[in-house]
Amino acid sequence: MTTFKTTELSNPEFESNHLRFMTIKTPNLKGRGDICVFVPPFKDLKDVPIITLLHGVYGSAWIWAHKAGVHFTALQMMQEGKIKPMVLAMPSDGLWGDGSAYLPHSGKDFEAWITTDVNQAVIENIACTSKTSPLCIAGLSMGGYGALRLGAKYPEIYKGLSGHSSITNKNQMHLFVEEDENNYNQENLTDEDVFLLLQKNKLRLPPFRFDCGMNDLLIEQNRTLHQRLKKEHIQHIYQEFEGKHEWSYWQEHIKDTLLFFDSVLD
Repeated sequence: MTTFKTTELSNPEFESNHLRFMTIKTPNLKGRGDICVFVPPFKDLKDVPIITLLHGVYGSAWIWAHKAGVHFTALQMMQEGKIKPMVLAMPSDGLWGDGSAYLPHSGKDFEAWITTDVNQAVIENIACTSKTSPLCIAGLSMGGYGALRLGAKYPEIYKGLSGHSSITNKNQMHLFVEEDENNYNQENLTDEDVFLLLQKNKLRLPPFRFDCGMNDLLIEQNRTLHQRLKKEHIQHIYQEFEGKHEWSYWQEHIKDTLLFFDSVLD
């Protein structure tokens, strides 16, 4: 039995580079949502980890693959024995405005879409995964915010978290979107702030890391998060690298995330 009223899957005859595409209808979006999935091409896989990769503003389900080539990076790392096989689930954010911020608002639950629907859709449609597949979540920019925030809010769901060039609070969305930032307001202000959620659940957090380019417009926000976490003695990994808020940076440093997840799932 399937969870969703309708599910459309790409035809294997026309797929390429081990990418599958699915569109599912969910009450959380009051309509359809897209997921691009990289399925590792190895035999006899089962219970494979599911890594959710969240995109930033302006993007959609295709962008991690077709702007960063993450599926090529992951496959090469698997073939070289640097990481074990993983399924990469790359959902849209729900396609609200310039970006939904993966928060519940405007009558839709973009949060539950990621934390519930995406995982269930992959488990139901990708044969090498199952209910026992461990879950990790990562993202860039707005997606980094989504990954760290959702992982902090639901520490029981994910085994590892990672953010690249992350927004750290809802009040930074105005740097990227034309929509009124008040659209993203939450009833509980803690739900808007990555640090407050990490602090609230600090005794239950999965391992997590985040990084930022030294010339990124969000570098000070990331440094501030790092310092606040240090002050609270919340264990984490923070790294800075050369680079800006751009795809060449994320294409390179997604490798750090994949290696990190492989280590925490070992």
